[in-house]
This record gives sequence, structure tokens and C-alpha cells, in this order.
Amino acid sequence: MVGLKTNERPGTRARASYVRSSAYKAREVLDLIRGKSCADAQDILAFSDRDVARPIGKVLDSALANAEHNDGLDADELYVSACYADEGPTLKRWRPRARGRATRIRKRTCHITVIVSRYDPETLEKVRAKQSQRGVATAEARRRRVARSRAAAQAEEAAPDEQAEETDVEAQADVEAQAAVVVEATEAAMAGDGDADDAEESGDAEESDAEESDKADGSG
Repeated sequence: MVGLKTNERPGTRARASYVRSSAYKAREVLDLIRGKSCADAQDILAFSDRDVARPIGKVLDSALANAEHNDGLDADELYVSACYADEGPTLKRWRPRARGRATRIRKRTCHITVIVSRYDPETLEKVRAKQSQRGVATAEARRRRVARSRAAAQAEEAAPDEQAEETDVEAQADVEAQAAVVVEATEAAMAGDGDADDAEESGDAEESDAEESDKADGSG
């Protein structure tokens, strides 16, 4: 059984000619999006590190625009049914080398074609069910992220109050410690004054006793 030829494949197509990349490099990227939904294919191309992904993305966008405006199809119901890269003409340049020789530089080009088609009814139902499940999971994940962010914000708001309370407690403890030090110093000073008074009184008593003894000796 002979399959469909490349130009006979059904669907809406777009083509970019003379893309400055080799067909080998373009095919490596096209293999990633073949059979994917258009939304997934756009995401894959957007996050691809290959330089050829940019012109392929433009071709895909052109195919989607053709399907919407020319065929009246919905972009959410389309997928990449076929995509391929044909070799284009090679630009030949020369590079000077040692001993007067020259080596050839081959600048490859390619022609990129992307065909988008509408899902059949059964596959479309499966895709929509999968997207709805993904949407529910995404919404649930978003609610969880919002709840975590709100809890973190509340914790940050409560943290300054707790820090302020701890600061007040520490300040009160410092004041009490300073007051205790002042009281101890005052008591020590008062105790020192009392000892000095006792010493003065004892000294006066000794002097009076000495004077009386001197008087007694003189009278005798």
C-alpha cells in the first residue's frame, strides 16, 4: 500500500524556505513537536536552546494563523500532524589555509514545512479531559501556593510584634538589673558611713579616757 505523498497530506500548512540552518539540525527540533498539540509545541519551541527553534516557531504560528483565518478552525483543537525539513541549496565559501591552500566552507540551508490538523472527535474528547484535569491540578497547586504565601506573610507580620515584646522584656530586665545595682551601691555606701561614725565615736571615747587619766596623774 502506497502512503500519502508529502504534498498530499491533509491539513493546513506553512512553509519557510532557505532557512540558514542545516536540515539535520532542523529535524532534531521538529522531532520534538511532531504529534504534539499546538500549545505544547509552542511551549517546547519557546524553551528550546536550539537557534533553529525560532524560525520553526514562526512557521508554526503561520500555520495556526492560516488554519484560523482561512479554514475557520479553532487553535485549541489543532495539533502538529506533520513537520519536516528538506535540504536547500548550499552556499560554498572558501577559507585560506597554510601553504597557499584553501578549504571549502559549506553554508547549509533548508526548507521547513509544518502541517497542523484538527483532532478527530474521540481524541479531542480525551485531550479536553486531560486539559481539564490539568487545569484542576493547576488550580489546586495555585491555591496551595496562595495559602503558603499568606501564611508566610502572616508569620512575617507577627514576627515584629514578638520581637517588640521580647525587646520590651529585655529592656525591663535591664532596668531592674540597673535598679538592683543602684540599691546595692546605696546600701554599701550607707554601711560605710555607719562604720565611719562608729570609728569616730570610739576615737572620741578613747581621747576622753586619755585626758581623764592624764588629769588623774597630775592631781596625784
